[in-house]
Amino acid sequence: MKAVILLSGGLDSATILAMACEQGRECHALSIVYGQRHEIEMAAAKRVAAAYGVEEHVIENLDLRIFGASALTADIDVPKDSVDAPGIPITYVPARNTIFLALALGFAEAREAHEIWLGVNAVDYSGYPDCRPEFLSAFQQVILQGTRSGIEHGEPRIVAPLVSLSKADIIRKGISLGVDYSMTHSCYDPSPDGFACGHCDSCILRRRGFEEAGVPDPTHYAHH
Repeated sequence: MKAVILLSGGLDSATILAMACEQGRECHALSIVYGQRHEIEMAAAKRVAAAYGVEEHVIENLDLRIFGASALTADIDVPKDSVDAPGIPITYVPARNTIFLALALGFAEAREAHEIWLGVNAVDYSGYPDCRPEFLSAFQQVILQGTRSGIEHGEPRIVAPLVSLSKADIIRKGISLGVDYSMTHSCYDPSPDGFACGHCDSCILRRRGFEEAGVPDPTHYAHH
C-alpha cells in the first residue's frame, strides 16, 4: 500500500514515518520549504527520509513569505515562554496545512497512493485550528468530492495517528519503534549554528514531552 508522508523533519513527522514503515507502507515523502525561518528543518527531513529508506523524497519550494502574517514567514518576533497563552498564536501560518494537504493530495493522486499521513496533534499543540480532527474530516470530504481518485476509489485516505496523543505519548511510541529523535528538529527560532532556542512554543512542548515520557531529550539547546 502506497502512502504519501508529509515530512517536516520534526518529532511528529519522524514518528509517523516510522509508524508507516512499521505497517509495511511504501512511503513517498513530501517536504515543503515554505520560507519558514527554521528552514534548517529540511536538513532534518533529509536525514529522517534517508534513515527510513523512503521510496522517494520530494522537496517542494513554495514561498509563503509572499503572504507573511506569521512569525514563521514574516519579520515578526517568535513569541517566547508563551506556550499556554490563550488564542491562536502568531506562529500560525495562514492556511498552511490546507496548502500542504493540497500538495500532498496532488502527489498522492499522481502516484496512485492510498493514504496521506501527517503528524498533526490536537492535544499538546499551540492552538492551531488546522491540527484538529474537524479540519481533517473536512479535507477528507474535499478529496472525496473534488478528485478523480476520491470519486473513483474513495482515496487517498487521510491518516493522522497522533491527533489525539499527548507529546509524551508520541515520544513513547516513537521510542518503541526505535526512532532516533536526535535526527529531528523542532525549534521555530534556531540560532545561526542550528541550536534550538529552548523558549519558543515548539521547544517548550518538545522539552515537556521528553520530561513527561521519562526519556532523555537529545536536543541541543542554545539556552537552558
